[in-house]
Amino acid sequence: MGKEQSSIKERERTGIREPKRYKVILHNDDFTTMDFVVMILVQVFFKTEEAAEALMMQVHREGKAVAGVYTLDAAVSKVQKATQLARTYNFPLRLTYEEE
Repeated sequence: MGKEQSSIKERERTGIREPKRYKVILHNDDFTTMDFVVMILVQVFFKTEEAAEALMMQVHREGKAVAGVYTLDAAVSKVQKATQLARTYNFPLRLTYEEE
């Protein structure tokens, strides 16, 4: 009898890696209202109302909090969208992103 073929294929090395991930960070300030921060977290970061309120309180107490972790393009897009909304409402809300 001949050699049996394995049903498991060898994984080829393709050089493809997982994309780097970036944390989007909200920073506390003395002017942006808590309600506005919750709204940003719900509308831009798709958090539930409860999760958004918990994150907002973390920002308030600790000075900053991670809103989410994304690919670079998504992180940049979310920072830009949230910042633009904040400026539209005359809030100085600051968001940054950094590599995870």
